[in-house]
Amino acid sequence: MTARLVVLASGGGSNLQAILDAGDLDAQVVLVGADRAAAGALVRAETAGIATFVLPPARRSRLDYDAELADRVAAAEPDLVVLAGWLRLLSMTFLGRFPGRVVNLHPAFPGELPGLHAIERAHREAMAGRRSSTGVMVHLVPDEGVDDGPVLASEAVPIGADESLDSLEQRIHAVEHRLLVSALRDLLPTLTPWPP
Repeated sequence: MTARLVVLASGGGSNLQAILDAGDLDAQVVLVGADRAAAGALVRAETAGIATFVLPPARRSRLDYDAELADRVAAAEPDLVVLAGWLRLLSMTFLGRFPGRVVNLHPAFPGELPGLHAIERAHREAMAGRRSSTGVMVHLVPDEGVDDGPVLASEAVPIGADESLDSLEQRIHAVEHRLLVSALRDLLPTLTPWPP
C-alpha cells in the first residue's frame, strides 16, 4: 500500500521537501495545506505538481477553523497527516477526525520547550549557560497537549558555547529533515488504509 500523506505547513517547507526527496518512502504527498498564502511550502508543492490549499485563520473561531481544515484534509483521504512546520494548535475538532494519524515535528526534546520559538529559546538558554544541548522529536498528536504526544523518534543536538543562532537553526533543520523521514519510514508500514 502506498500511503497517502497530507502535509500541513506554515513556513518555507524544507521538511516537506525532505519528504518529497526521500526515495524510499512508500508514500505519496497528495495535498499540502497552509494557513498563510506566503508559505514557501505551497511553492514547493506546486513545483512538484501536488494539490494545495490555503486556509487563513482570520475572522473565524478556532473550532470553526479546525472543522473546515478537517473537511479539506479528509477530502484527500489521507492515511497520515504530517504537521511539518505547522504553527497552529489543533483542537479535537480536527484531531478527532484523524485518530492515530497525525504526526508532528518539534525542534526540542519531549517535555522541553513546547510551543513556538523552541530553537531561539534553546539558544538563549545555552548562551546563558543553562543548557548545552537541545533536540528534535517526531511524535503523534492524539490530543490538544502542546508538543507532548507519544514520541516516534528523537535525537539530541549539542549547542556550541559560542554558536550563533543561525548555525544552530541550520543544524537542527538538518536533523529534522533526516529524523522526520526516518520516523515516517518506520510508521507507514503500521498504518491501516483510509478510511479507518
